[in-house]
Amino acid sequence: MGVIRPTTEVVGKHSKTGHVGVLGTTGTITSNSYPIEIAKFYPNLIVHQEACPMWVPIVENNEIESAAADIFIEKNLNTLLSKDKNIDTIILGCTHYPLLISKIKKYLPANVKLLSQGDIVAEGLADYLKRHPEMEQKCSKGKTIEFYTTDSPENFDKAASMFYGEAIRSNHLEL
Repeated sequence: MGVIRPTTEVVGKHSKTGHVGVLGTTGTITSNSYPIEIAKFYPNLIVHQEACPMWVPIVENNEIESAAADIFIEKNLNTLLSKDKNIDTIILGCTHYPLLISKIKKYLPANVKLLSQGDIVAEGLADYLKRHPEMEQKCSKGKTIEFYTTDSPENFDKAASMFYGEAIRSNHLEL
């Protein structure tokens, strides 16, 4: 399914002003993936973007509660919102960013809605599976999950456990 399309399919339903923002990694913002996809569903929406290059390292280095996190989050939000005072909906355009939601909300005006991809993608997948019951036969059940990394397994396990919600033990893979 991907994560961009389900979010862009619904963003217009959340914005009352027709002005939305996207917070993402430098690569995501440079690619213009969100404005391109949003235009397919809501050609009249005005989209502004802001690259947040420090947010992923903040999450991956478990600095979410640090003063540095506050500095970068406040700076990036202020920069995005200064581009258009009518922005009323912001998409979190990176899978790492939901771990920063409590910090983001600290600096987000009350009238601005925050859209996190996780819930939207999960709802889209649930809807897809309801419409395609034949997919159940293709899904594996009762299997185990194995994680492989070319990086340090200890570093990967620590970071991945934050996302997965439980301890992870990965295997090192040489390429």
